[in-house]
Amino acid sequence: MRLLKQFLIIIAFSFAGEILHALLPLPVPASIYGIVLLFVALERKWVKVTDIDKSCAFLIEIMPIMFIPAAVGLLKSWDAVKDSIAEYAAVTVISTLTVMYAAGAVAQAIIRRHKTKQDNNTAEPSTENK
Repeated sequence: MRLLKQFLIIIAFSFAGEILHALLPLPVPASIYGIVLLFVALERKWVKVTDIDKSCAFLIEIMPIMFIPAAVGLLKSWDAVKDSIAEYAAVTVISTLTVMYAAGAVAQAIIRRHKTKQDNNTAEPSTENK
């Protein structure tokens, strides 16, 4: 039952992303809206990590299975793809490196921000009177 509740929380954020995608005229996929909403909810502690941890672990475990339909589709359209394989490979490598760099930069910025907050919270104000 706990896993179902956790999965429903994730589905709710996904659905909210679908609603935002329908309402906002921006070229942003609904899944991105949903993940950003979930991130904000986790950051603001509206949703605790323990509220979704087991279902997230399960979804990450089965992630490779989700690529099978895309791989089969690629194999079925091989005749159309094989002439441009170098371009596809270049785009794949460049976009992968770009995403890795962006994710690393964002993660480092968040870590620095949290560290700065912790340092500011632990620093004691000087009470010396001269």
